[in-house]
Amino acid sequence: MNSVMTGKGAAEPVVLDGTELMSDPGLEAGFAEAAHRILADLVRGGAALGWVEPPSRHEVAELFGSVFRAVQAGDGALRAAYVDRRLVGLGYWLRYARPTHRPHADLEKLAVDAAAHGCGVGRALSAALVGDARRAGVEVLTLDARGDNDHALRLYRSLGFTEYGRLPDFVAVGERRFDKVFYMLDLRRHG
Repeated sequence: MNSVMTGKGAAEPVVLDGTELMSDPGLEAGFAEAAHRILADLVRGGAALGWVEPPSRHEVAELFGSVFRAVQAGDGALRAAYVDRRLVGLGYWLRYARPTHRPHADLEKLAVDAAAHGCGVGRALSAALVGDARRAGVEVLTLDARGDNDHALRLYRSLGFTEYGRLPDFVAVGERRFDKVFYMLDLRRHG
């Protein structure tokens, strides 16, 4: 796997799907540790990823073990962005488990290494995950985000997601409170 140099001299990421990632023993073996590094660093910096304290290595390994199982069962999609075999971003969606919600999926996580912010990694991962959802027959892709996560919300809107709800002051981080914002992309209308 090689990355492509862009006009600015920065390497353009290679975005792999879960199957490609699992078929490369070297990448698969190091994925949980690299994912832990990114997630823990982002949470330490205040990122809104669902943790108040950085997750443990075990917690991240267990999380991605379940994501890999969902991908293999056709109930999820995982994307990983690499530059020169170094993980710089990841994201995944999982199909809802309830029978009445099976045609739908939730974009659970999207995380980009702080050093790669502003380089299009989040957009490439998100667009790939939306494409995966379309191919998997997902009708509605949902997500939620912390209301102060302006960059992520702007990205999602640019991809066609629309806000469908908001819980004011729902997310507690110490004494601070943030809105929880719900977005959706109706793939039946955005073919």
